Amino acid sequence: MPVAIRTAGLNDVTAILELERQTAGAAHWTAEQYNKLVSRGIVLVAGEADRLCGFISAQAVVGEWEIENLVVAAKLLRRGIGSELIGALIERVRSEAATAILLEVRESNLAARGLYEKRGFREVGRRRSYYADPVEDAILYTLRFDR
Repeated sequence: MPVAIRTAGLNDVTAILELERQTAGAAHWTAEQYNKLVSRGIVLVAGEADRLCGFISAQAVVGEWEIENLVVAAKLLRRGIGSELIGALIERVRSEAATAILLEVRESNLAARGLYEKRGFREVGRRRSYYADPVEDAILYTLRFDR
């Protein structure tokens, strides 16, 4: 399914929140937090037929970028949308002279871990009992860029 990926604007925050709230495993942020991220970081949205179907958000931390959230509508999972969003983010941060992209993911989220590994991310560590409801370790991943 072809989706259009573009940079989010402040007018997308309501749709981002709606999509995020439908995804139990997503990081849940406030509208104010997303407004700041849209203004200062990178938020890319995927849409089809005037409908938001996914997004990825990241922010810079001293030359490196950290993925904050990646959400795809549940009924559209496993159609390549998440991979397209990650690919677009990689292209974008490379153009901004980033040295790496970092992220953490629930240990049990095997689908996400497989997606990140497929896109070149490598497991580099663990944060014990990082997540709550349920308590679970975070697996740390990085994608380093050669300079």
